[in-house]
Amino acid sequence: MIIEGDYQRDGAVCVRQAFTAEHVAMATEAIEANLANLSPMAKRASADDDGAFIEDFRSWDRIPAIEAFIRYSPAAEIAAELTGSSTIRLYHDHMLVKEPGTRQRTPWHQDQPYYNVDGSQNASMWFPVDPVPRAATLEFIAGSHRGPWFMPRTFLDEQAKWFPEGSLAEMPDFAADPERWPVIGWELEPGDAVFFNMVAVHGSAGVDGPHRRRVLSVRFLGDDMVHAPRRWTTSPPFPGLTDELAPGAAMDHPLFPVLWETTIDEPHPHEKRRSALLVDGGYVQPDS
Repeated sequence: MIIEGDYQRDGAVCVRQAFTAEHVAMATEAIEANLANLSPMAKRASADDDGAFIEDFRSWDRIPAIEAFIRYSPAAEIAAELTGSSTIRLYHDHMLVKEPGTRQRTPWHQDQPYYNVDGSQNASMWFPVDPVPRAATLEFIAGSHRGPWFMPRTFLDEQAKWFPEGSLAEMPDFAADPERWPVIGWELEPGDAVFFNMVAVHGSAGVDGPHRRRVLSVRFLGDDMVHAPRRWTTSPPFPGLTDELAPGAAMDHPLFPVLWETTIDEPHPHEKRRSALLVDGGYVQPDS
């Protein structure tokens, strides 16, 4: 994969039209089903805004359309190629919806400080089902995936809830030195996807005009990813996991199923057919 080099260099890459119209329809159904059945982990911001920013986490095992998209789209295989991994596990799904008129910006941040995993062979996919103009897309600081970690803060009030004040460097003023901190991002159409490393600094603007920005994001774990219990509550949380997985252990647990593997004798379902079949309103795995 040519873009694998771009991923290793920049920490983020756009994969154009690797997903079919059927995959987009599956993801759209998954997002709408999630919106209609939010979990206790769901968050709704922009209370003082004309729009609304809604996100939810870890819904794949209760919303069949989300699991179907994750298992039968090419996403996991792409993650394997980008990370050079022989095995890809699911970490979690993450729905993000900015309704029309949502002015709230998602500030620059890194994901891995919020997570309970360590390692470098990972990929997060940002998959919009609506057209996304360049002004509203997810942006990255190219090369920031090589570190360091910057101080994670809460999005709305910028509180340091995870690390003591002064223990990590603050997020730089990237706009003050664009040559040192180049910003990359892409205008996107349904069928495009952005993949990025969990340490890559990223953020996005609000949504102007009458259009929604519905995104299904999926986080993937590659070969070297291990359990890293934190002293703080991770986002999303995995209650009780520290009782079942030791620090430094591979993420071999039912919460993190294997989605793609190069060493199995049977062809992966992607080789048989790259999507689930929709039958009587429900997804089923294609026959062998």
